[in-house]
Amino acid sequence: MRKLGCLGIVFALVVVAALFLVMQSWGGAGPAPKNVTVIVPKGATLTAAAEKLEQAGAVHSARRFVLFAKVLGGSEPIRAGEYRLPAHIGQSDILKMMQGGRTLQRFVTIPEGLPSVLVQERLMAAPELTGKVAVPMEGTVLPDSYSYQRGDTREETLERMQRAMRDYLAQAWKKRSPRTVVKTPREAVILASIVEKETAKPEERRTIAAVYSNRLKQGMLLQADPTVIYPITKGKPLGRRILRSELEEDNGYNTYASPGLPVGPICNPGRASIDAVLNPSDSQALYFVADGTGGHVFANTLEQHNANVRKWYAIRRARGEM
Repeated sequence: MRKLGCLGIVFALVVVAALFLVMQSWGGAGPAPKNVTVIVPKGATLTAAAEKLEQAGAVHSARRFVLFAKVLGGSEPIRAGEYRLPAHIGQSDILKMMQGGRTLQRFVTIPEGLPSVLVQERLMAAPELTGKVAVPMEGTVLPDSYSYQRGDTREETLERMQRAMRDYLAQAWKKRSPRTVVKTPREAVILASIVEKETAKPEERRTIAAVYSNRLKQGMLLQADPTVIYPITKGKPLGRRILRSELEEDNGYNTYASPGLPVGPICNPGRASIDAVLNPSDSQALYFVADGTGGHVFANTLEQHNANVRKWYAIRRARGEM
């Protein structure tokens, strides 16, 4: 009996040791000496994913990984995608990443005011996106940072950007102020695109929007320089002063030559500029000019504006710009 008891103790110790080794193998550090990337294709089985892990050096044995995953990893399926696995990550943590779909996220960023020709350039330059994409219609993309995964198409990514604009514009339109002068969401985007190009200071947007709203109400020309530049460069920087002939060109965009809004947006405006147009400040200003600090000074009358312009010219002469 004593001998059987000793054998039982030994057996129990062996089982405990085996379980310890299993848990250590499953939850302990993995063999990868550095970060590795593993791509799990759509529809891949656990076995197929394990083979890719073994090939990348993230696990010692694909067969052992599958066995441990089925016994110890739960029933949650793995998800397809590109995974960036840290050095020495354990097998259990690898499975948790794949079950949770914690894939490598890549981003393409569209800044506020970016014209659509440059949106297309950014999409085409984004690594690991597939396919080609045409220049989208101006004003249809909502500026933001958009995540994507390896193998996503540029068309799909652009559609998400355009859907985001449609959704945001619809929400903002419902909250519009009675002070807004625009009559349709499209008009809101057109005017917001001008506001976006006219100021880099967030605190000025609603006042800039008020100036243009007041001008539209009074039937005045908007006289916005960015609308003159747009037909020439499609939104890219002009790199020189506007020519007199360009100020007189009647092309549907030039707000020095034609009253009202231009025929379309001149960039992709951000949320803040859309909000500013739909809720402009309660200002009577009709004019603004640069103040030398990156902002603008506003005026209700032409007399006040001319005085502000003289001050701006004096600043420029002091800088040697005139």
